[in-house]
Amino acid sequence: MAYARKNVSALTRTEKRRLVDAFLRIKRTGEYDEFVRIHIDHYVADGEGGLRAAHMAPSFFPWHRRFLLDLERALRRADPGVSVPYWDWTKDRTPAAPLWGDDLLGGNGRRSDRQVTTGPFARRHGKWVVRESTTDGDYLMRDLGRPRDPLDLPTADDLDGALRDPVYDAEPWDSTSDRGFRNKLEGWGAGRGNGAWRNHNRVHRWVGGHMLGGASVNDPVFWLHHSFVDLLWTRWQQRHRGARYLPESPPELGDRQYRRIVARHEAMPPWRVTPQELEDHSRIYRYV
Repeated sequence: MAYARKNVSALTRTEKRRLVDAFLRIKRTGEYDEFVRIHIDHYVADGEGGLRAAHMAPSFFPWHRRFLLDLERALRRADPGVSVPYWDWTKDRTPAAPLWGDDLLGGNGRRSDRQVTTGPFARRHGKWVVRESTTDGDYLMRDLGRPRDPLDLPTADDLDGALRDPVYDAEPWDSTSDRGFRNKLEGWGAGRGNGAWRNHNRVHRWVGGHMLGGASVNDPVFWLHHSFVDLLWTRWQQRHRGARYLPESPPELGDRQYRRIVARHEAMPPWRVTPQELEDHSRIYRYV
């Protein structure tokens, strides 16, 4: 029977405590840091060589769906009653939103070094030490809303602009694609400044700190963010019945994306699972 993923704002006090306890348990065993390493290793940009599976590519959605499922399975081994809630950032839009409370994620980083000092993931408790990162420091960092250069979270209208596109993805299948749901939701825009960051990417920028790069998994909010991104893929599928993952076939020799992206029936690293196998999650979990 499929289990449920809830809106984080609907969690009870007990559900919050159990979720936090499960995160701390897999962190204590070292399992959590493996997820951080996987994301760092697969954070490949357009300008780099080799296969792009996690970002700036059509497989952005199925790759993160499988990644999220693996994390959720780890949490459920610690506590079978836990699932990953989703953060609807079109509604919970400020640092005062309940998810940033001391009983769940903790709040913003302090001004001097952006270190998170409140909540269960604060370094001072000794239970959430950052061991895998691309920056110095062993503490979790945030810069909610980026006060020095303010940035707003995406709106419902911003999301609708992506959800309206009936095509999953389009050439050139990277961060410069101006057609297709995938990049409109992943959020790579043209130009410089705040306007270049849209939807998914803009949320990472808004949270700041560790959420800015490949080591973003160090912040547990990563999973709540991607649970909502996963839900949005589901909503897009429901809105455009029959629309499928693209490309269906891999680019041919001579194409600049040859062996750089994953086609519908090709396996995504580090797993042996294809995007097609991940298009339907209804037998595993549902959103409520």
